[in-house]
Amino acid sequence: MKRVLLVEDDSAISEPLARALTREGYEVDVQRDGAGALAATRRTLDLVVLDLGLPDMDGLDVARRLRADGVAVPVLVLTARSDEVDLVVGLDAGADDYVSKPFRLAELLARVRALLRRGDAQALQMAARGVRLDPTSRRAWRTARPGDSAEDGTPLEPGTEVPLSLAAKEYELLRVLLREAGTVVPRQLIMEEVWGAEWYGSTKTLDMHVSWLRRKLGDDVGDPQFITTVRGVGFRFERD
Repeated sequence: MKRVLLVEDDSAISEPLARALTREGYEVDVQRDGAGALAATRRTLDLVVLDLGLPDMDGLDVARRLRADGVAVPVLVLTARSDEVDLVVGLDAGADDYVSKPFRLAELLARVRALLRRGDAQALQMAARGVRLDPTSRRAWRTARPGDSAEDGTPLEPGTEVPLSLAAKEYELLRVLLREAGTVVPRQLIMEEVWGAEWYGSTKTLDMHVSWLRRKLGDDVGDPQFITTVRGVGFRFERD
């Protein structure tokens, strides 16, 4: 059963919409503010339906926080803001689609079904701690955090996804570590998976590639936020 988080403070909208989603066969969790929404995303979800006009915080900030925390679940925005600039800002904040209020229920349910199908197709993607990897396109991104800047020194808006420019071995290294996020991956296993027949026993090249990957992630070897060295064993990509 697909799990849908509905974030809407107006009961005149949330109650009939929750009933309609339940009739569609979804398990629905209704939250009425941004704090509740962020707490609810600690559970496994398949879709977030998010109103922008929440009582405690702007829905756009909720979307940005979700992406900054590495939550890759599709987000459908409900908005009474019809200005095109506001809609573009919403999509840039991490929303996948939007429906303008007042909306037709049939249209909203169709958008929900479309996003859930897209989510199924993206299930192979790997993500942890704001880093996302798509094996189908062999691309990876990291979510900008406060104080981050681009390679040219330009400040990055927190919550925006920044493409990672990775060499082939760096990509494979990230793939293995992300796949096993939260657990220690032994050096020998990494060498066999990433270097295969090219591995002749030394792991110095692994340390070098880990160093390069850390640099591209903006990691600090003295206080790692992404890749932790477990001495004598291997490496662990930290979970959120």
